[in-house]
Amino acid sequence: MATWLKKGADDKSIKDSDRQVRETVETILADIEARGDAAIRELAIRFDKLDRENYRLSEEEIAACYAQLSERDIADIRFAQEQVRNFAQHQRDSMLDIEVETLPGVILGHKNIPVSAAGCYVPGGKYPLLASAHMSVITAKVAGVPRIITCAPPFNGKPAPAIVVAQHMAGADEIYCLGGIQAIGAMAIGTETIASVDMLVGPGNAFVAEAKRQLFGRVGIDLFAGPTETLVIADESVDGEICATDLLGQAEHGPDSPAILLTTSEKLAQDTLKEVARLLEILPTAHIARQSWEKYGQVIVAQDDKEMCRIADELAFEHVQVMTRDPDWFLNNLQNFGALFLGPRTNVAYGDKAIGTNHTLPTRKAARYTGGLWVGKFLKTCSYQRVTTDAASALVGEYCSRLCALEGFAGHGEQANIRVRRYGKRDVPYAGIVE
Repeated sequence: MATWLKKGADDKSIKDSDRQVRETVETILADIEARGDAAIRELAIRFDKLDRENYRLSEEEIAACYAQLSERDIADIRFAQEQVRNFAQHQRDSMLDIEVETLPGVILGHKNIPVSAAGCYVPGGKYPLLASAHMSVITAKVAGVPRIITCAPPFNGKPAPAIVVAQHMAGADEIYCLGGIQAIGAMAIGTETIASVDMLVGPGNAFVAEAKRQLFGRVGIDLFAGPTETLVIADESVDGEICATDLLGQAEHGPDSPAILLTTSEKLAQDTLKEVARLLEILPTAHIARQSWEKYGQVIVAQDDKEMCRIADELAFEHVQVMTRDPDWFLNNLQNFGALFLGPRTNVAYGDKAIGTNHTLPTRKAARYTGGLWVGKFLKTCSYQRVTTDAASALVGEYCSRLCALEGFAGHGEQANIRVRRYGKRDVPYAGIVE
């Protein structure tokens, strides 16, 4: 039976916060719908502290952002983007169009068709998270999306140079300096100057996530996402310092980012708690990580690997880092996770920034039914059929007619019957049943 050495916030406080966010988003999206660009500008001034006639960046502004980065900065961005593009291309290559003859004269197939326009949100108000540009824009490009627009909030009152350069290098067709609900609303609803998109992707704060949730159906979205979640599964094969480092490394995302240690070793659990306390005295982002750890951090001691696996699947966390003697056992047995990081040589930061897997991942137990952002999210797998012989049409038509009769669909049945009469040369009366 597992024991909790430290517990996180209760469900009620989380739900109360969610309710406030939901009401705010509803009001703002309705305003964007009604007033378009005027609403966007007022919201940008209010929340982003940025007043512009047009929030789309010009070529001159983009060039100025390049000028603010060093050659090393640009080379590092290029390296990360090459890794993301390489893995995304392998994913795309695995998705094949198919066409098969399932019966003589009956041809069925499907095509993978990219959406026409995608809107990519790149968070950047608290930190300039340029990595999100790689993850969304490049993945959409590899999928073949013909129009890709990006929105990122200003950083310190102006477009963040690294984010702008990353968006441009990734291949964004339109780059906007807009953040929060107003960015999501502008891309999904459209305004007088911003054409709407078919799909929204990218992580963001609670308001961004809620805006995407409310707009789902009007546009597609990558997934329902909340605050970053990190689960470290470890045993005594590693030490408290590396566990604490990996927990706090993700807790710094925001004051509501859960970080959990799940272990079979009480000694490791106690050592990790001591190391967390030590690191919070020296970590430059401790003012954020401390809030997250104190409110949402947990330490759980389980009896064995099987119990750790069961608890991990119940949590269904976004990031699951496995540092045990046999990490592959968890790869083969875990079912609910956004992304796995196997062994102490890798970590969540690699996935967030540079290694090539996508960092836009499911949270709040969405890993029970979906994976993260990947090439396939931008593709519609659409089926088609072709019947090439009279005999095939008549054969399927006879089955179809009888099945329609079972359901009482006379009109559907006649669609089959007319083809049986014409191609099978059978005397089937109108809305009749083939015997």
